[in-house]
Amino acid sequence: MNTKSKIIVICGPTASGKTYVSIELAKILNAEIISADSMQIYKELNIGTAKPSTKEMSGIKHHLIDIISIKSEKFNVAEYVKLAGDCVCDILNRNKNVIICGGTGLYIDHFINNTKFTEYENDIEYRTELEKLPNDKLYSMLVEIDKKSSEIIHPNNKKRVIRALEIFKITGKPKSELDELANSYKSKYDFIKLGLYYSDRNMLYNKINSRVDFMIANGLIEEVRELYENGDKNNIRKTGAIGYVEISDYFNGLYNFEETVEKIKQNTRNYAKRQLTWFRKDAKTIWIDLSDINKDYNKNQYKIIENCLKYINL
Repeated sequence: MNTKSKIIVICGPTASGKTYVSIELAKILNAEIISADSMQIYKELNIGTAKPSTKEMSGIKHHLIDIISIKSEKFNVAEYVKLAGDCVCDILNRNKNVIICGGTGLYIDHFINNTKFTEYENDIEYRTELEKLPNDKLYSMLVEIDKKSSEIIHPNNKKRVIRALEIFKITGKPKSELDELANSYKSKYDFIKLGLYYSDRNMLYNKINSRVDFMIANGLIEEVRELYENGDKNNIRKTGAIGYVEISDYFNGLYNFEETVEKIKQNTRNYAKRQLTWFRKDAKTIWIDLSDINKDYNKNQYKIIENCLKYINL
């Protein structure tokens, strides 16, 4: 290609309305959607990941949802970047446009930056030692040696915390520093990155709280219980998925029901803060404030799409 293909990215914190925006834009722009969500990749995690239903998708083809099982040993950002690249080529070859939508900044940024990954060695003995330690201890270790990574890795995501500690032991350098060195390759695509946010932070937090209540009312407890009955107790914890881990603790008697629901809400709000911290690092992101629009959401819903379209020139 003589000119770069243009790709639209819709990012932002959880519960900001990314799914709705991406689907409505895809209808207008003859596009398909590539998910950038590190939890929606799992086939078994549905309600708690806010995975779009077939009805919500409205006939728009979605990619990289339901691609692995929580029983799988691993899925890393390098694999995501390769699969996303394959999807982009396929979509463009069919003369359609591409929208990448999600809240996993790690996936989005590595794809945008055309990161070239280095496969670091494994230290199985060290990893085994780390796996015996509680999450809070591991996270404290990560904060001490790699504060940047600790700001974007959830404390419950034991797998990613351990891998960051393992990389530091093997290389002597923080994972965040190595990631920055890898992000030195120019992308073959031209990206328009739109970030959805609320200047009124309480509005976002209210949406998060309402979403958690909706998930509980629509069967999240039962979904986790079924995973337990299928022998996936340990696999749930490995994913670090918010909602699933807290309900797992509830089943183990660590919290009562009310405490569990509040912990899910609090952890989701904290996750939203980390997402905003991550996405704000990119000065090229065009931010769209939804606060005023959502004061009367039903009346003003389509104004979100109009605001997005102002910045898109395909």
